[in-house]
Amino acid sequence: MTLRYAYNTNGAANHRLDDALRLIADSGYDGAAITLDHHHCDPLSSDWVIEAERVGRLLGDLGLGAIVETGARFLLDPRAKHEPTLISPEAEGRARRVAFLKRAIDIAAIWNADAVSFWSGVPRPEVGADDARCWLHEGLEQVLDHAQAAGVDAAFEPEPGMLIETCGEWEALHERHPRLKLALDTGHCLVSRDIDPADAVRRYADHLGTVAVEDMKTGVHVHLPFGEGDMDVPAVLAALEEVGFSRLVSVELSRESPRAHHAIPASIAWLKDREPA
Repeated sequence: MTLRYAYNTNGAANHRLDDALRLIADSGYDGAAITLDHHHCDPLSSDWVIEAERVGRLLGDLGLGAIVETGARFLLDPRAKHEPTLISPEAEGRARRVAFLKRAIDIAAIWNADAVSFWSGVPRPEVGADDARCWLHEGLEQVLDHAQAAGVDAAFEPEPGMLIETCGEWEALHERHPRLKLALDTGHCLVSRDIDPADAVRRYADHLGTVAVEDMKTGVHVHLPFGEGDMDVPAVLAALEEVGFSRLVSVELSRESPRAHHAIPASIAWLKDREPA
């Protein structure tokens, strides 16, 4: 089978969204992982439906599929990165995060996206583990109910440094929330060192909502261009082919926005050169 690649627009943050999508399409990708942000299909805008429909038409014209990403740094709070989250101590903040995730699901439905990817959040020092997990479970139920009604896959990403940071912790979460898909960032496996990235593809093949690839050094959570870290990317690609993964495989290079015009075409060329024969 032929793997289908996408590029995450958090690595093209200095581009207008339309320009980024055209560059992604012209470089040979099959889709885009669109990180909703104030300048990229702003989900908090009063005309979000009109803009989402317009972007959906552009995706169709360019022949691009989509993944919806929700990791914008300051969209909900201009003074606190990634806040509020599903585990913030303020009920109003948690409700704002849930509302944003529901809006992301609505946009994903308009785009017929593979999935919406999201995460738990970083526990604040004053928040106990029991409270954080209780709030997470409450938020997940609301998000999953909305996703089910919309016909969209909600995919949860274990993120180093957050409450849920390993694939094993996602697996425990999935036992309580069986509708929850896995958003597997293979680089994070190198950071947490709980499972080999290719083994994670095989183990969770039946639950994968979306998969991200990049290079990364063992134990260091920095997304790197291919060839600059320790990731055995060909092994991951081989595993994806082995399990018949047909959804988009997204390249996430969130620090490469200043070099996106080079990183976007270079990344897919690198991947294509290392696909299984």
